[in-house]
Amino acid sequence: MSERWILHADMDAFYASIEQRDHPELRGRPVIVGATSARGVVAAASYEARAFGVRSAMPGFRARELCPEAAFVQSDMEKYARVSAQVHAVFAELTPEIEPVALDEAFLDITGSVGLFGGPLALARRLKRRVREETALTISVGVGPTKQVAKIACTLGKPDGLLLVPREAVRWMLDPLPVRRIWGVGPVLGDKLARFGIRTIAELRAFDPRTLERELGERAHELLALARGDDPRPVVSDRDPKSYGEESTFERDVIDREQISAALTAHSETVARRVRHDGFRGRVVTLKVKLATRRGQREPRLAGEDAEPIYPLLTRQKTLREPTDDGALIRRTVLELWDQLGLTEPVRLLGVSLSGMESRDREQLELFAPRRPPDRLGPALDAIHERFGRGAIHRAVDDPGKITPGMRKKRGE
Repeated sequence: MSERWILHADMDAFYASIEQRDHPELRGRPVIVGATSARGVVAAASYEARAFGVRSAMPGFRARELCPEAAFVQSDMEKYARVSAQVHAVFAELTPEIEPVALDEAFLDITGSVGLFGGPLALARRLKRRVREETALTISVGVGPTKQVAKIACTLGKPDGLLLVPREAVRWMLDPLPVRRIWGVGPVLGDKLARFGIRTIAELRAFDPRTLERELGERAHELLALARGDDPRPVVSDRDPKSYGEESTFERDVIDREQISAALTAHSETVARRVRHDGFRGRVVTLKVKLATRRGQREPRLAGEDAEPIYPLLTRQKTLREPTDDGALIRRTVLELWDQLGLTEPVRLLGVSLSGMESRDREQLELFAPRRPPDRLGPALDAIHERFGRGAIHRAVDDPGKITPGMRKKRGE
């Protein structure tokens, strides 16, 4: 049986690096993607900005405090998706066994390919070279016998790194690392392990398994296996997406129903367009609402970080009788969910998502169910957008004046 080799590839500061590539005046400067509005959050930060403590998901006002001289750039997800497609095409040159994690990240099972490219190290070097040739960007790569080892190796090598960890070196790499490096060990579990004196992976591996099982139950066996470097999880290629979602934070708190309707319309149409593009339908429609009134603050996740305000988050969902890719049906459903909430206080964020995905190719027709009329408007809108741009046409809302700048950008105007 051939030795198993898993490769984890992760683009370096992906969104920010694309902006620096496309705008030479930004090279060498701290660049922050997103957070261009008063309530925005950081989507990505260049390594120059990270040196000041800026990180993704940080509130924009805090990023400005830490790095006032940074260049704040509006995110362009369509451009980032195009570059991601170029990167994933390079992955496909090396192996068909690809598990996408995000636009900028993937696992590759290269077990069956290493012989074609002169071994795992040569294959990893080829991947890095081809990504640079195709995109003029850098990518970090970790290679090991398991997914966890490959991911940790990739992280340790950033930026522009390449770290290969053979099986005999797995414990040498893992042992000194903080236990939080293990998959699934978050702040709560990390603090609980620390109370037992477990701060490194080596300390976890050496801990009494019976005591750990008494405290953590079945979870203890999984953690001990990962601490030993055992991780049987395969690279799962061609996975169906679990959900599609769109959300936005308002510049000012909103309670007006017409403005709520306009936002939910824009989000529903965007979700439906993406679902149709990828050939799926979804059955579960979810409304996400973040209230505007602050309720306390969240403790910092890492030392040196500031506490973040907590705004209550509400979700409501409805399961449809049949899967859909119709933006009008998604919109009607989320508006029903909104009305059922009966909120009387303003909101700061609205989101719409569709889950319970099924491929259109696998749709099963019910013998005695009434025939569902096809959605002809959605594909027609898609064709017009494709030819004339996303601002060319859109569904009407009750009052065009209620459309925010963020919604106009989402629609391509």
